[in-house]
Amino acid sequence: MKYFKKLVGEKVYLSPRNVEDYECFTEWLNDFETTDYIGKSNHLVTLASEKEYLEKHLNDEGTFYIVELDNDKLLGTIGIEEIDYIRRTGTLGIFIGDKEARSKGYGSEAIMLILDYAFHYLNLHNIKLDVFEFNKRALACYQKCGFQECGKRREAYFLNGKYYDVISMDILKAEFSGDYIKNKNV
Repeated sequence: MKYFKKLVGEKVYLSPRNVEDYECFTEWLNDFETTDYIGKSNHLVTLASEKEYLEKHLNDEGTFYIVELDNDKLLGTIGIEEIDYIRRTGTLGIFIGDKEARSKGYGSEAIMLILDYAFHYLNLHNIKLDVFEFNKRALACYQKCGFQECGKRREAYFLNGKYYDVISMDILKAEFSGDYIKNKNV
């Protein structure tokens, strides 16, 4: 596939989405090792439905593919969704679909790139996310990136016969520091 280096970091870059990757995403979104952690295990994703989803959301300004910088390998997706320009808020969503790419720092770098973009280009003020209590890897990553717990919805996620808490986290523009986008000019 052809990817474009919109936001470039040290190990990954964020590229606009394209429809041609629908087969890869269909595979990832039918794998419990991915979907259990993103709340989609009860969804059936077909080739047709994933292609339709990507076609519908191609121009979402805050959504990207995560691509490895050295070899242009697709690793996952990240986005700022539910953008409200009046309140200057958005919701972060991310997953690394490539199992071999997990726990290697790609996700945290992608988060820092998109936060830099959201705060300094989209002029957002508050970015939130929800994470399931059992997802320790994601919790550690979000804390490393500066997110703080701001609430908890008790036993709000049902998975494999059990209920789990949903932890809400957020970060404010004033709490974010650093210069992560390597290809910006100003």
